[in-house]
Amino acid sequence: MNSLSEEPQRRVGESERDEAVRRLQEAYAAGHVSHQEMDARLDQVLTATTHDEVEAALAALPREEKGTTATITAATGRIKRRGAWRVPRHLKVESAFGRVRLDLSRAVIEHPVIDIELHLGTGRAGITVPRDAVVDFDDLHTGMKDTRYKPPRHPGPGRPKIRVFGAMGMGRLTIRHARR
Repeated sequence: MNSLSEEPQRRVGESERDEAVRRLQEAYAAGHVSHQEMDARLDQVLTATTHDEVEAALAALPREEKGTTATITAATGRIKRRGAWRVPRHLKVESAFGRVRLDLSRAVIEHPVIDIELHLGTGRAGITVPRDAVVDFDDLHTGMKDTRYKPPRHPGPGRPKIRVFGAMGMGRLTIRHARR
């Protein structure tokens, strides 16, 4: 019988599992793990049910590269990124009262998975993703308005994957695919 003070094992989520697979693939591509070791660790990750089991599979992998996380913060006003800007692996956007506009259609995307973490009070946000991108916003919590997103009729090969998560207060997020 477990005592009440013992914390139960946290179950692994799909986004955590995807992140672990990505890290293993990058470690293999960089030559840090052999093909056999990658297969064994992938099996561990894909069959894991708890956070600790996933962490065990990632043990001894090199740490994430520096420069893969960026934060954009504004109390009021606009946050805007467009053109040929370099998208970090993890982009955190914080705004209390402003508008956010992120255009990834011409951006330099070097990672197979991009995480966009939104923490917005009021104001709306718009994200334009590449035409062939796969979008996941299941972990985004909205206050007053639902997210607007219309997936493409004919999805492409699924590169890159854009995951949007975090919390929005009173604004609305609109996600659309680039036309070209």
